[in-house]
Amino acid sequence: MSKNREVSTNHVPEIDTQPIQLLEKLCNASAVSGDEHEVRQIVLEEVSPLGDEVKVDALGNVLVKRLGQRKNRVRVMLAAHMDEIGLMIVKKHDNSLFEFDLVGGIDERQLPGKSVLVGRDHLPGVIGAKPIHMTTTKERKNKIPVSSMRIDLGPEIGDRVKPGDRATFATRFEILGPSICAKALDNRFGVAILIELLRHPPDTIDLLLAFTVQEEVGLRGARVAAYTFDPDMAVAVDSTPAYDLPHWDEEDENVQYNTRLDGGPAIYTMDRATIADRRLVYWLAETAQDEGIPWQLRQPGGGGTDAGAIHKVRSGIPSISVSVPSRYAHTAAGIARLDDWANTQRLLQAALARLTPDLLSGEQRG
Repeated sequence: MSKNREVSTNHVPEIDTQPIQLLEKLCNASAVSGDEHEVRQIVLEEVSPLGDEVKVDALGNVLVKRLGQRKNRVRVMLAAHMDEIGLMIVKKHDNSLFEFDLVGGIDERQLPGKSVLVGRDHLPGVIGAKPIHMTTTKERKNKIPVSSMRIDLGPEIGDRVKPGDRATFATRFEILGPSICAKALDNRFGVAILIELLRHPPDTIDLLLAFTVQEEVGLRGARVAAYTFDPDMAVAVDSTPAYDLPHWDEEDENVQYNTRLDGGPAIYTMDRATIADRRLVYWLAETAQDEGIPWQLRQPGGGGTDAGAIHKVRSGIPSISVSVPSRYAHTAAGIARLDDWANTQRLLQAALARLTPDLLSGEQRG
């Protein structure tokens, strides 16, 4: 059912108290792949008063439609995944020690000693491993396998945990000067950006927002959402690793970076899962240049976003990804810049406001 709204097509969003508080709430929530309940509830609270149609599909995606008011509108899908990497309890030993497995891409070398929160009650625990005093020289040269680690919760708390419960890192959201430090910036950034777009939607397009599940384990929710929406084009909004640390040899320049902090939104040309539609690359890059928004090309390489599933649905969907760069992805804490987040929001707001059917009427430029 349609709702009466005041529409602002030229609103330039600012990262003030409200979106920061929302991002903090999203990052501190637990939503390991397959159990996105906490983030889904936050999303539903935010989008339900704003969308023309809001529903949760069988897989757990939140699907939101906000229809424009003009004729000949482009149907634009924007996707941001709600899930995060984490752990799953698989076996219980006595009343306090639990075996676990990885959910999503995690380097097990960084796990020992980390504080975690287990289950929907956020029960506190620690990932334990043999202390250095008791290891052999050979053991210290090799990484500790996950099979040798345990989550230690203590006997009374352990009684409340069962196999299948998820565990997430206990890192709390912090503002550090111009930076944000938090877990799950991949991809709470995208979720927050889509909610802000819904608050100030362009009136010239049909806005189709997919808050997706299970991206970290195979882009599963996005495929289902894209089939439901059947859009004319799609943009995956995500966070991408910033490999911009200097090499320790001062004379050796780091030329292997894919994105940098302080460089603005990262526009994708190609990753492991998608070759971006050239028309959409030019559309975003030209918008950034015209609006004076800092931007960067996400260098081709590994990784992938929901666009990797979306572009192959039905008869094909022109797709691209835009990401906020952040350091230390898929660890207990990431670092990102407030300005990169703000400029990603600005770019998408401006690009969607100037979008017309002509963008998709011609062949890809090359």
